[in-house]
Amino acid sequence: MTTSLLEIRNLTVRAHGNPAAPPLVNDVSLRVERGTVLGLIGESGAGKSTIGLAALGYARAGTSVTSGSVRFDGIDLFQESESYRRALRGQRIAYVAQSATASFNPAFRLLDQIIESSLRVNRLDRGAAQERALTLLDVMGLDARTIAMRFPHEVSGGQLQRAMTVMALCARPDLIIFDEPTTALDVTTQQEVLKAIQHAIELQSTAAIYISHDLALISQVADRIHVLRHGRTVEEAPTIDLVTRPSTPYTRALLEAGVHETTVGHRDAHVALELQGITAGYQTGSAIVRDVSLAIGRGETLALVGESGSGKSTLGRVVNGLLRPRTGRILFDGQELVPSIHNRPLADRRAIQTVHQTPDTSLNPRHRIEEIVGRPLAIYEDLSRQQRKDRVGALLEQVELSPSLARRFPAELSGGQKQRVAIARAIAARPQILICDEPTSALDTLVARDVLALLMRLQAENGIGCLFITHDLNIVRAIASRTAVLRHGQIVQAGYTSEVLTPPFDDYTGKLVAAVPTLPRVDPEPGLPLKWNAG
Repeated sequence: MTTSLLEIRNLTVRAHGNPAAPPLVNDVSLRVERGTVLGLIGESGAGKSTIGLAALGYARAGTSVTSGSVRFDGIDLFQESESYRRALRGQRIAYVAQSATASFNPAFRLLDQIIESSLRVNRLDRGAAQERALTLLDVMGLDARTIAMRFPHEVSGGQLQRAMTVMALCARPDLIIFDEPTTALDVTTQQEVLKAIQHAIELQSTAAIYISHDLALISQVADRIHVLRHGRTVEEAPTIDLVTRPSTPYTRALLEAGVHETTVGHRDAHVALELQGITAGYQTGSAIVRDVSLAIGRGETLALVGESGSGKSTLGRVVNGLLRPRTGRILFDGQELVPSIHNRPLADRRAIQTVHQTPDTSLNPRHRIEEIVGRPLAIYEDLSRQQRKDRVGALLEQVELSPSLARRFPAELSGGQKQRVAIARAIAARPQILICDEPTSALDTLVARDVLALLMRLQAENGIGCLFITHDLNIVRAIASRTAVLRHGQIVQAGYTSEVLTPPFDDYTGKLVAAVPTLPRVDPEPGLPLKWNAG
């Protein structure tokens, strides 16, 4: 009988300090065969990433494996020494993390970091290692020689995520753990990366665990899907069986939980934020956004969509004052804003808040959640210590987090929980304009739907205008009254969302719409035929 490449049996992982708390992972068993992809799907906190790390023979700080085994190529990893497990990582088992930004050293160029595994593990000379890296960067759809010589902060989140995938592939491992590798990518780039991952797996006979909260996406790459909830297995089946004949109510709920189109009102006549002829870039390089003009009404959501590197996040940084534009003006309530946030009055800083794309870099790892969410209250509100504590608890509840998490550090939360903390911090200041830079990209489908509902309710109650940066066109349909499509730093189409995302499309917009992954629509009655969603 052939041994599975990876076999996890009855795995239980617990957090330290509270024996009565339920396990993070509770008696989970699974197998990964050579050359196959197993998908792990579930809500934030379901244990997906914890299982992925266990496959590396690793447990997060503050947690430990209390029972069960993790066998890689027949060897029980947790019975071996840490030095043995460390030698496997990067050599035979690679890991592509959810946050590319936190995985790269900001002081070194990307190429130097990408080729490290080839130099150390495969013992290639520098020239051969560079050639392998450049080839894989090309496969990932990047301008290899340009991107390779940049520092991490000089590329977009999507470009950095692809560079990290290349770094994992360079050593040609037997098993790769992909932990939300396309989280930061636009839909067209997402499809390109998925195809590249599939090609690399087939070419190198590499096995993989693909972790995601997006069932439509994971169904495109996985041979089998393992559904998790609250640390336990819900069901596992071949992909086609699971998405067409789910056997549990929870899996059916995941299939039905895609964000649905809603009727969004048109813009308030009062313009809250206006950009006039904005051109911006970094240092002395070429401009990333060119002559962009936009307006956001009070209480309106304007979606900004486009591929990775199109300038969406750069434009967001201009609005919040983190990047000074080369030309153009920013008007708030009809008054021109000072370009730099450091020189803006306190009232203007309070009025415009941001939910960043990556909570790993936007949340201070040394501060407890109560300090992170409470900081805007300390700056902008005159509250007593108890009032601030109560307000933090209320804000956490607004974003569907328990107030008991207030004493925890970011490292003790899942990726989705950390992003919700970032949202709570942003709304704590009671802003008039909210810049949301992929705020739901780290959240599972069910939680993302709740967060979007929260944002829409806050807008309705408080008249908050929102610049919503995203690559998810399903979200755009649900939340945005108007949409602007950005390509190579310029707006190629703008208008009411219902018009922009309805045929006939602009050529580029049509490409974005066609790339959105779809799933069978689950019929309300089990056993009845399923209908495929239009893609």
